Amino acid sequence: MTIMMLQSKIHRATVTDANLNYVGSITVDRDLLDVANLRVGQKVDIVNINNGERFSTYIIAGERGKKEMCLNGAAARKVHVGDKIIIIAYAQMTPEEADEYLPKIVIVDEDNSVSQVFEGLK
Repeated sequence: MTIMMLQSKIHRATVTDANLNYVGSITVDRDLLDVANLRVGQKVDIVNINNGERFSTYIIAGERGKKEMCLNGAAARKVHVGDKIIIIAYAQMTPEEADEYLPKIVIVDEDNSVSQVFEGLK
């Protein structure tokens, strides 16, 4: 048996763009992906703090250092530039793995720079 557990999240990122005419996904600065241990193509849930929308999409990599957070395709209708979002990734684990695993939590500031990183839930 496996259970779905929090793998990592980027908390309070600011949406920098919404591109309706793209195929789909969320574009995230490659530096943030590295810090949060997220992968290109990985399924993530997006929570819009401003309006309460929750939806799923997948990650594509943005340019390093641009601090980009762009919702693409249909997901672009769920956000506005300037909205605060949470990007949440989950992973399947055995109960034994879940007992040992510490999710990575990345908190960003207003311009999507990393302000705090910690492991585990407090």
